[in-house]
Amino acid sequence: MKRIISVISAVLLTAGLHFPVAHAEEAPEVAAKAAVVVSADTGEIVYSRNSGEKLPMASTTKIMSALLCIESGDLYEPFVVDSDAIHVEGSSMGLQEGDIVTKYALCCGMLLPSGNDAANAAAVRIAGSNEKFAELMNARAQELGLTKTYFVTPSGLEGVGHGSSAYDMALLASEALRNRVFRDICSSDSIKVEFGNPPYTRWLRNTNKLLSMYSGTYGVKTGFTDEAGRCLVSACERDGKNLVCVTLNDRSDWDDHMAMYDYAFGQVHTVEPELPQDITLPLVGSENDSIHVRIDAPPEPITVLGAGADELTYTVISAPFVYAPVKAGDELGELSIGCGGREIRRIPLCAEEDAPYKSAEVKTKKKLFSGLFSKK
Repeated sequence: MKRIISVISAVLLTAGLHFPVAHAEEAPEVAAKAAVVVSADTGEIVYSRNSGEKLPMASTTKIMSALLCIESGDLYEPFVVDSDAIHVEGSSMGLQEGDIVTKYALCCGMLLPSGNDAANAAAVRIAGSNEKFAELMNARAQELGLTKTYFVTPSGLEGVGHGSSAYDMALLASEALRNRVFRDICSSDSIKVEFGNPPYTRWLRNTNKLLSMYSGTYGVKTGFTDEAGRCLVSACERDGKNLVCVTLNDRSDWDDHMAMYDYAFGQVHTVEPELPQDITLPLVGSENDSIHVRIDAPPEPITVLGAGADELTYTVISAPFVYAPVKAGDELGELSIGCGGREIRRIPLCAEEDAPYKSAEVKTKKKLFSGLFSKK
């Protein structure tokens, strides 16, 4: 009897999880006004429906707000929230006047319960006002090449001109997911944080039901307003392939994302980067005039639609010169892997051997140094 009960319990626990089909032959019909699926690595479009049309995107806006908040640093420094910033309508993480919080907690509050109060509090803390923060958002959007995106508010509550395209939001999400803190937060069903006056522990729950509905999902953000309708940005991994999916104004977003993934994963494949060998950097102050660098960990496979391994580009990023002394294992630069003009990821380059000071140069330096302080 106990064995039967255990089996039934297991069935009940997995009944709500959609296991992806092996391959969907035909592109699905979706209810979204705009939709797109892209390679999370190359940005190649695998599926598209009006993906270049600018539309309101509601709280998926907070992808940019949270990313900028994380990148601003000092994530765990406590501070008192601005009283005016937290007085905002809509979804909330529960901030009250006088609450002591951290930027990390605000990022959790933005990405999980979609707190408008969290987005405003972060904006004021970082830039001094929502308007100044929107300037930072738009500057970063321009850096990322988001041509259909304009931010007015950090929360996604509509402002004149506030909007984006499904494709732009996919590119933004792909960039944000490269940040480990961002990815860890948005992939969590719930997170324990502390805030209040005095701060105390509480749990924040994620509004993204796709995390528990579709195997392999690891983000990203939900959104809804009357004007924008239901909006959803998600990311999913299967067999080493990584895709990002976006729907704007979609009454059937959960089902549509699952259907698009079932189709799109059958269209893409992965390639292994063919890394350059024998990379050297210019060296100053040692016996040799160059130093060999190595890649300690092989890069992950890259998800592509039509591109091949021969279309990947490799760029060494480092200072013009490496100055001795250097110890084996020291990080001296990075190798950037790109495709079609888009950077995919960077890999640390580490010294392969020690490079001590050149002995004659050390003696010269000691002589010069002692001469500065010798008596006339």
